[in-house]
Amino acid sequence: MPRSKKATPKRKSAPTGKNRTVTVRKPQASKSTSAGKSRAAGIKLFNLAGRPSGEDFIKVYGPAGPKMTWEQRAEAGVPAEKFQAALASAMRQAK
Repeated sequence: MPRSKKATPKRKSAPTGKNRTVTVRKPQASKSTSAGKSRAAGIKLFNLAGRPSGEDFIKVYGPAGPKMTWEQRAEAGVPAEKFQAALASAMRQAK
């Protein structure tokens, strides 16, 4: 049985230099909300703390550690800047 060839649609030719239109995209203004700013601040502190896991929070702050905000963690005595040192200390004490 011979194979039948499917009809392929013809492609349109590329526009020439005279007919081509140029579209210029305007940069979009970023919409900043208070929630977005708070989230960005939290992510910045998370990265500053060394991107800890949930288990790391539990080792340093206790069972409520993952649910706490960075402000609450700072009030508990360990700010984001000193998190890695506190985690190392907690790891040494656990052994």
